[in-house]
Parts: sequence; C-alpha cells; structure tokens
Amino acid sequence: MQESEVPSPFSLLAELTHRCPLHCPYCSNPLRLARREEELETGTWLRVLDEARDLGVVQVHFSGGEPLLRRDLEALTARARENGAYVNLITSGVGLDRTRVRRLREAGLDAIQVSVQAARPELSDRIVGRKAWEEKRQAALAVKAEGLPLTLNVVLHRFNLDDLEPIILMAEAWGADRLELANTQYYGWAFLNRERLLPSVEQVARAEEVYRRHAERLHGQMELVWVVPDYHADHPKPCMGGWGRIGLTVSPEGDLLPCPTAGVIADLSFPSVRTWTLARAWRSSEAFNRFRGFQWMPEPCRSCDRRFVDFGGCRCQAYLLTGDAARTDPVCRWSSDHFIVENTVMEARELTHAGVPGTMRGVLRIW
Repeated sequence: MQESEVPSPFSLLAELTHRCPLHCPYCSNPLRLARREEELETGTWLRVLDEARDLGVVQVHFSGGEPLLRRDLEALTARARENGAYVNLITSGVGLDRTRVRRLREAGLDAIQVSVQAARPELSDRIVGRKAWEEKRQAALAVKAEGLPLTLNVVLHRFNLDDLEPIILMAEAWGADRLELANTQYYGWAFLNRERLLPSVEQVARAEEVYRRHAERLHGQMELVWVVPDYHADHPKPCMGGWGRIGLTVSPEGDLLPCPTAGVIADLSFPSVRTWTLARAWRSSEAFNRFRGFQWMPEPCRSCDRRFVDFGGCRCQAYLLTGDAARTDPVCRWSSDHFIVENTVMEARELTHAGVPGTMRGVLRIW
C-alpha cells in the first residue's frame, strides 16, 4: 500500500502501565512486563495525545495493566478530551471509588469499562488471585451513580464459561449498559496457559446458546457483544480491522504497535514514541506497513474473497502457532496449518472430560 493510500487511524489504545493489582492467568500482556521506571512520563504521553489528534484519532482508550495506578490519569484524560476525542477508561475496577469516578468525569471521561470474571465472588476471586469481586461491584455502582455509561467485560474460558447465565443476570442487576463476552484471545499469559484455559466445543456451544437467548431478551435494554472464540471458528477474526488500518497502540514503555499484541512478533522492529512521531510511524515504518493491503498474503489468502473480510486473519496468532507471521492464520479451515488448532481443541476436550474444569491448579499467573 502506498503511503498516500494509508487511511488515518480511528483510535488510540494508550497502555499506561503494566502494573496491576490482579493476577489473571488469561492476561494478554507480554510475558516481559515494563517496570514502573520504564513507563512513559506525563509530558511524553501529553505529546502522544496531541500527535494522535493531529493524525486524526477520534477515540482514546486508556488501559493497562491498571491505568488507575497512574496519578496523571486525570491530566491525560483532560488533554484527550481537549483534543476532541471520545475518552474511555478500561479498568479492573480495583481502586475505583465514586470520588475517583467524579474526578475523571470532571476531567472529561466519556465512559468506563470494568472487567469482571464471574458472578460468584469465590470463583471471581480465585481467577484473579485476590479478593476483588466486591470492589468491582462497588466500582460499577460508582460509575452508574456518576452518570457515566458502564461496560462490563468478561473474558471467557474453561473456568467460567458454564456460568455465563449468572454473569449476564449480574450485569443486568448492576445496570450495565453494555456487556462484552470476550472469549479468551490466546496471547501473552493466555497463550502460556492455553492448555488449561481453552474450553471444549460443547462448552462453547452451550454458552453461545445462552448468549443468543439473553441478547434477544435484553435487546434495547443492554447491549450484549459476543467475541467469537477463534480456535472454535472456521475462519479467523479480522486483524484489528486490518493491520495498521483503523487503530494503533502505544505500550507503557513507548513502543508503537499496530495492535496490542504485535510485540510478540520477534522479527519485526517497532518504532518508539521517544524517537518517532505517531504520523511518521503510522505512515512509513516497516512495522506498520509489513502486513497492510493484500500483496504480502500467501495462498490461499491472496485468492480468497474473505481477504476483504478478515484481512488474512491475525498475524500475531500466525506467528505464535507457526513461527511465521506471514503464514495463513491457522484458525482458518483452509490453512495448511489448521491441524495445529484442531489438535489443540481436541486436547482441550480431553482435559474437560478428565474433569479439569473447576480447578485453577496448574495455571501460571501474571505477577
């Protein structure tokens, strides 16, 4: 794709820190986490937000780790809002009381997304490795009390998928405006724990039926979003709307990425905001241009009509499963590597039948 043909990005995911009070085994953050002293300072983040505005970004999402641990979060929120962006906070909810919500709302925050793990406090706390369920409930109530739109995000996996109906009922009781049911995407720590986290085909089928039933019942009252479980699909998900097409990510230490997990691709060198402007990186860096368009695609992708739908699938997933980011995403049933996914799903089914659900024994946690 020619530089003049590159569209402006729609959104910026600002990952402010990798620090987090939770220890979730499905975390997609990298195995090597940025230390506090490596994080971008406030002044650099303010410059990044200004450059994002100049580049055409209209949505800014503050994430982590736990972005509430940044004392400058209100200042960054205010700058993004001054720049005309829609500003969203993605948080665990731990440390989010009504006073903090009010300060963020007054700074210009538009919406808050709180992660939850289960409807049962004991299961939720076991998944995250600490007592946090009640803090999350209080955070959700604080968001609603301050009049901000509330999204709840639940990462689904073998340990909580069978509890989907209570989760939906809990979100309804908490007054959520939107509920994202995000089947685990296997990157970072989630990939490391894939064998333990991956649900069986039967679990996914039961959960999808529950989702469809409640989505119909709650239509017009609460939006339900079902993020398809890649390993159980015939075709891969679109790669962030296409590699380097609609959004960019800035990591806590300042790496500029076409998607939040792109850093796993070891043979790509990613520019840093410390030495590159967002505009230069977006338009002309090798990292952002490597998988743009269709010319890079191997067969069968290059001749497939689905290339206009899924843009060749996930480059990070292709790399993790095959060692080559340019290969057809193995999730695709037409990929010569599809057997890798089939074997993985079969192993998960055998584990389920062996009684693994219900125990977190054997999972590795992010620390």
